[in-house]
Amino acid sequence: MKKFKNMDVLIIGSGIAGLCTALQLPDHKKVLLITKGQINECSTSWAQGGIASVMSECDSFEKHLNDTIENGHDIIDENIAYEIIKEGPSCIKWLIDMGVPFTKNKMNNISLTLEAAHSERRIVYVDDKTGSVIHKKLYEKVLSKKNISVLHEHQIIDIISENELTNKNKCIGAYVFDKKMNKIHSLSAKNVVLATGGASKIYQFTSNPYTSTGDGIAVSWRAGCRISNMEFIQFHPTCLFHPDIKSFLISESLRGEGGKLYTPNKERFMMKYDARGELAPRDVVARAIDNEMKQNGFTNVYLDISHRTADFIKKRFPEIYKKCKSINIDITKEWIPVIPASHYTCGGVETDISGQTNMKNLYVIGESSHTGFHGANRLASNSLLECLVMAKKCAERITSEKVEFDHDDKDLPKWDDSLVTESKERFAISHNWDELRKIMWNYVGIIRSDKRLNIAKEKIDLIEKEMNEYYYKYNITSEMLELRNIIHVAKLIIKSALARKESRGLHYSIDYPRINAKYNKNTYINGRKNEYHLKLVKFKV
Repeated sequence: MKKFKNMDVLIIGSGIAGLCTALQLPDHKKVLLITKGQINECSTSWAQGGIASVMSECDSFEKHLNDTIENGHDIIDENIAYEIIKEGPSCIKWLIDMGVPFTKNKMNNISLTLEAAHSERRIVYVDDKTGSVIHKKLYEKVLSKKNISVLHEHQIIDIISENELTNKNKCIGAYVFDKKMNKIHSLSAKNVVLATGGASKIYQFTSNPYTSTGDGIAVSWRAGCRISNMEFIQFHPTCLFHPDIKSFLISESLRGEGGKLYTPNKERFMMKYDARGELAPRDVVARAIDNEMKQNGFTNVYLDISHRTADFIKKRFPEIYKKCKSINIDITKEWIPVIPASHYTCGGVETDISGQTNMKNLYVIGESSHTGFHGANRLASNSLLECLVMAKKCAERITSEKVEFDHDDKDLPKWDDSLVTESKERFAISHNWDELRKIMWNYVGIIRSDKRLNIAKEKIDLIEKEMNEYYYKYNITSEMLELRNIIHVAKLIIKSALARKESRGLHYSIDYPRINAKYNKNTYINGRKNEYHLKLVKFKV
């Protein structure tokens, strides 16, 4: 690891936020980008829909802002939201310059589709594989840059701050686990950027890849960073329900192009819940599906697009068509079985638009962050937009600020695992993994109550106790680190949910079923560095 010492920028995460930050830093900056899996194992690659951006004459920044505010249930930071929205067209142009082949119409203009809760067609897309195409193009560009190095199969453990050396609240590096070599490295960097995505895997059913374990949120919280609005976990209404296919999203765009929702009894039900029907906001649609399933004992509902022509379906949704066809469902003729699944973390580490946290030189961007853009419910396709803008602003800030850095790797506290042993009880990790995800799904899901939230807290406290003992006693593993992170994130979600005594957006409580103006504000949880911080040097229990 000698070649990666004393980097200018250490970026954790290989999704659109991390890649864009790396690409927009100047060539003289030494950049190390690490990812805990392979480069394409990120939520960006799984994003089907597209990017929300004002691109037509009938649209405006004000319209996009109003849609975002309405969908976010009045706890949007309007200044932040407007700044992000107005950057949309320039970000799309930048992606085009990077070689992204956005789908075009017959007039050779960028094609725009409609998604739920948008008042205009403003979603820029590449068929139904927008994220994977963008990711591939950006990674190709990253590989061509001599100042950027990439390490796969490396996982962050914790931030290293000057608190360990001089008692200053300043980030100077990170502890990183080499999964292939089973080694832990202390890496120094002038700036650390966490672009690790959300925490969707904390739930039993998710639309996202296995990597979405809230790493950046948990790491930042343990480092002392402030956390905001973790009660707002977005459940995507339509995830494919099939025993052989896990975590496959059926894009919002399918409903935008006329898809209808039905019960197994062939009843179209969305108009009972909202006049906008299937194009109601995600929180409304997800609750409606959840209610229909629970009231009637259904295991799933169905999404139908078969009234559109077969040629249109195959051209507009080639990946969805192919995936469903692989399990003998022809979506040009048959209904798609779907259920809601955890999809997006609207809260996260409190930051400004550049990703700057309350720890100097530590940036958190993308889904791990909370800027105030999404409020209580993210507007469809605003996520990739936020990633693009935050990456640009983050790169600009790092470039403009002079960082005084008088530490190198030899000064950093080294990880000492000489007193721990190899575990012979790894089943305990997998068991607690499964148990925690079921607890979160059953007690902290789409519909909540104080009673159920407190039951979940008690159950997870027991898992945390066992995990802490395990963490100190045995050698580090990837699964152990992820479990540690999702435990901490789960507790942040529960604590935030208990603090909000109302129902707003993605947080619905049967105890407080209406919006309360008293809670027209964010929830905050301060980082626990001074109160609770797992030791950097591990000891026997």
